[in-house]
Amino acid sequence: AGVIVGTGIGGISTTFEEGTKHLAGKPTNPLVIPMVMPNAAAAGIAMQAGWTGPNLTVATACASGAHAIGEAVNLVAHGGADVVLAGGAEAAVHRFVVRAFSDLTALSTRNDDPERASRPFDANRDGFVIGEGAAFLVLEALDVALARGAAVHALVLGYGRNTDAYHLVMPEPEGRGAAACMALALADAGLAPDAIGSISAHGTATPYNDAAEAKALHAVFGATVPPVTATKGAVGHLIGAAGAVQAVAAVLSLRHGTLPPTANLEQLDPDVDLDVVAGTPRPADPAPILSNSFAFGGHNASLVLGPPPA
Repeated sequence: AGVIVGTGIGGISTTFEEGTKHLAGKPTNPLVIPMVMPNAAAAGIAMQAGWTGPNLTVATACASGAHAIGEAVNLVAHGGADVVLAGGAEAAVHRFVVRAFSDLTALSTRNDDPERASRPFDANRDGFVIGEGAAFLVLEALDVALARGAAVHALVLGYGRNTDAYHLVMPEPEGRGAAACMALALADAGLAPDAIGSISAHGTATPYNDAAEAKALHAVFGATVPPVTATKGAVGHLIGAAGAVQAVAAVLSLRHGTLPPTANLEQLDPDVDLDVVAGTPRPADPAPILSNSFAFGGHNASLVLGPPPA
């Protein structure tokens, strides 16, 4: 049994607090290194569970959680592990991180209306809101899961990953890398675009990211892009955990036959031209969901999640 954890930043609060002690000439915590190293989460889970199989950490910024799930699927498929716990975790709500992203002009400045600050695809979006949390999936071969009587919640049908090779923080404006990543995931799943029932968008609520993702979706699906949802309107941007949270949301959508609305979407950006679910949940047939994660550095990950066998 193995563990793969995605995290974009790692123990940033400890890094800042212990660094402040050091600069003030005060002694630091003797455990500061294991407290800040990004692989500590995966190591800690393995120690608690007693799992001695592959133990890895993925750090591809905002695509980390999705990459962790995709790489875990490949690990199981190629016989590297019988079961893998995979997902993402991030605890980046810290004044230093907020200041840094603010100086980068990536954050919403809607400080007088924080509940409505995260607005994916809205005409009045102005940046993302940092969230934190964790989400994990237990991944194993379908025949193994069925043989042990496990409750199968969903299938990971396809996985694509690539990079824009364009800019450290900006997406490629036309969404070419993102479109190619989605095409890779569809090819891995053996599905045509019209087989996808809905899109779980990266949807950060930054002007450039949402626009590039919309162009990428049209490049893959043409004029008939499936309905789109974006979790970040409700939970903010969980950085390295974001893709894993989206994957769990997609699994729950499949279970309940419902597409969650995109929070705070009041006026769709006319340049986006997507069918974004807003206001109330929308009933949906149990069709595969394409979940996108696009990150600083141009790292892209797409997962295709489908309903379990009847």
